[in-house]
Amino acid sequence: MTTADLGTPVDAPPSAAGNRRGLPGAARALGWLVLVVLAYLLPTLLGGSDRIFATVVLIAIFAMMSYGVDIVLSYLGEVSLGHTLFWAAGAYTTALVTVNAGWSPLPALLASVAVTTVLALLLGLATLRTREFVFSLVTYAAAIIGLTVVQNTGALGGSDGIVGVPVFELPAVDGTYVARTNAELWPIALVFLVLVVLLVARFRRSRLGTTALMAQMNGDLATAMGVDVRRTRVLVFVLSAPVTALAGWLYAYQRSYVSPDLLSPTFLLFMLTAVILPGRRLLLGPLVGAALLTSQQQLASLGGDADKIVLGGVLAAALLLSPDGLIGIWRAAVQRVRGNRR
Repeated sequence: MTTADLGTPVDAPPSAAGNRRGLPGAARALGWLVLVVLAYLLPTLLGGSDRIFATVVLIAIFAMMSYGVDIVLSYLGEVSLGHTLFWAAGAYTTALVTVNAGWSPLPALLASVAVTTVLALLLGLATLRTREFVFSLVTYAAAIIGLTVVQNTGALGGSDGIVGVPVFELPAVDGTYVARTNAELWPIALVFLVLVVLLVARFRRSRLGTTALMAQMNGDLATAMGVDVRRTRVLVFVLSAPVTALAGWLYAYQRSYVSPDLLSPTFLLFMLTAVILPGRRLLLGPLVGAALLTSQQQLASLGGDADKIVLGGVLAAALLLSPDGLIGIWRAAVQRVRGNRR
């Protein structure tokens, strides 16, 4: 065995080799921990008003909602226009089992994930042979069907929705943790947001994530290398659905009711804009996009219809002016500066 095989000098003690390998990972973990702590303290540092706490809770919820679309768009290269169906399914399932059956949040979450996974599997199998715009149209049709069913089903509250979702309660060391306000819901939202980011980070490094990206880049080459492209597409699509459903689950508790507006095009536009605006395949991209859009709507709102125009305008501008998003503008600026220096 040579020095190159070891990656460290032959006479270096094992502890030194371990430290050299472990320090970067430990430093990275510490950096993420500091970032999470700062995020937790951010609303308090900004004044701690209910409006601030409501904004950060919604940022976390909408970021989780958008991560589901990001998985499909960034790693399959296809636009799912039906993720509002999963978002609404998570919220409606939560409302049904909590209001009608008195379930607590965690069983309600499991039910939401189960229902959404089945829906995604059925839709994924139905679109198995479709590609690009046909896939988008079929998923959009599924969302429209979902909206029609919700509006015309009495058990789902019809056009009025379901009201009376109970307050969020979880078992705790000293009894029960009850989240009656946005300030009390914020730690829960942050924990689940961190879990989603960790899941997406794991997916990016997984074999499934790698094969999905390979299938997007060159499907024929991926097939020649033994990748089952269709199976990969279905698995990625099914994985993305519970992520968006998780956001719907928490949103039902935050609003205390659910209604057919969850299936409105506004949420679809929000998801797509939150992913495309910062740039695709960025781990924190959907979070940054959701933070920018939610902050505008909550803290600098121009009114309901005007905010929708802003949302659509931002998406159109991003697609027309910088398809690679803000990160594309940043990279172009850095290259220009480096070129001027040379």
